[in-house]
Amino acid sequence: MSWKPEVEEIERRRTRALKMGGKEATDKHRARGRLNVRERIETLVDRDSFREWGQIAGSSEAEDGSDYQPTGVVFGTGKITGRPVVVCGDDFTIRGGAYSDAGMKKGVYAEDLAVKRRVPIVRMLEAGGASIAGTGTATRGRSGYDWTAPPVMNIRALESLRNVPVVCMALGPCAGFPAGRLVASHLSIMTKDTAQVLTGGPAVVAHAMKENVSKEELGSSDVHGRNGMVDNVAEDEEEALRMAQNFLSYLPSHCGEVPPHFDVGDRRDRREEKLLKIIPRERRRAYKMRKLIEHVVDQRSFFEIGRLWGRSQITGLARMNGYTVGILANDCHYDGGSMTADGANKIRRFVEMCDLFHVPIVSFVDEPGFAIGTEAEQDGTIRAGMNAMFAIMQTGVPWFACVLRRSYGVAQGIHLGPGATTVAWPSAMSGALPVESGVALAFRREIEAAEDPDARRAELEDEMAKAQSVMPRAEDFGVHDLIDPRDTRPILCDWVEEIQGALAEHARQGAPAYSIRP
Repeated sequence: MSWKPEVEEIERRRTRALKMGGKEATDKHRARGRLNVRERIETLVDRDSFREWGQIAGSSEAEDGSDYQPTGVVFGTGKITGRPVVVCGDDFTIRGGAYSDAGMKKGVYAEDLAVKRRVPIVRMLEAGGASIAGTGTATRGRSGYDWTAPPVMNIRALESLRNVPVVCMALGPCAGFPAGRLVASHLSIMTKDTAQVLTGGPAVVAHAMKENVSKEELGSSDVHGRNGMVDNVAEDEEEALRMAQNFLSYLPSHCGEVPPHFDVGDRRDRREEKLLKIIPRERRRAYKMRKLIEHVVDQRSFFEIGRLWGRSQITGLARMNGYTVGILANDCHYDGGSMTADGANKIRRFVEMCDLFHVPIVSFVDEPGFAIGTEAEQDGTIRAGMNAMFAIMQTGVPWFACVLRRSYGVAQGIHLGPGATTVAWPSAMSGALPVESGVALAFRREIEAAEDPDARRAELEDEMAKAQSVMPRAEDFGVHDLIDPRDTRPILCDWVEEIQGALAEHARQGAPAYSIRP
């Protein structure tokens, strides 16, 4: 007796699963400017590389299965630029992406598979989490998962986070668990106009809090791009998917190997003349730090993470002679480049990720110190700063610090990792306090008593600036070398090659003892 009827039923269900929520639902989804889950996967992975698992997982109540409905989660394995990945996406066209029991299991298995195969996982989120409506009358009123399932989900997410690169994207409305899963990642992305991320949607908020607000007011990219809940905001889905591809290209497939090396075609001995003039002689004048970074790293290789929040600090990935490096820098256009609570939190998350994936850190230092004032105290700046400091002290990857201009107070230590190779430009200055603040504090009475207070203040500031210049520190070997700014790239290219043995040893040790946190 043949098994043909059963095989035909499998094929019928596969065909039904490929239709997702049906033509009306997918057309409505597209009209809102969003790709469907299968189009997203096709765009993300290499052509013909996706192998779906659990395609016919779903539900039916009829004995013959005629009312079969697929689950709202699609997952499988594929490749991005030839490297294996696990991909898991929510299908909003099926019950708004609400997770059924089978959908939950698929998500948990996807996380498990990524860890076991030691490959990155990319999650494309667009769902409202579990639903009390169930998938039919037989399941109505159930939460969508048992009490024993949430710990498993969280444990699997944690294991992913501490073993393999995790990229999560909000490509539509996300509430409940999908919102939580979004931020439990190494890179979180949301689209500008089509995604909202919420702990509770407008209907829940109106009922519980008596607030009448829209999804955009609660959780748009304007809200979460600036509060640091997501790392990057993409103009559209295509840009979000490119960000995911680009980000993964900098990292190893898992925490037991070093990042890949690329031949980028940029000269290691390139010396940029513009670096000689980029730091203004006037101490209070701002300059464009990102331009400076671009002059030093491999051309077109800087991938910034978290640009819209903690804006006094810049974090991102780049390449030096084809090797991945993590970039830290101050942006003096925001809060004078000082260390704010948000800036410290951004740095802490970033350096933990770099340490996990054996990415050496290059710090361009122009640090005036911790942010001060009423707002800074209300934000708990010093606690956030010391949190970042102690996370940095636990890192095992090599550090390279290039002091460009200011390096003041306790906060400067956040830029100088353990055992850092430290060089300075001729424009570098350091001390307990910036010149202007230090003079105002130490010589207040003398300035007030002077015949011309402004002139006396200027004299004292010039005197202190000379005392804080880099020359005396170079004489005392308080810095490893004082360099021509144009030599920064060649020196860094030599350094990053020299440390490859140390990075390989760091990778052999696997994940650090502490666990990375969202």
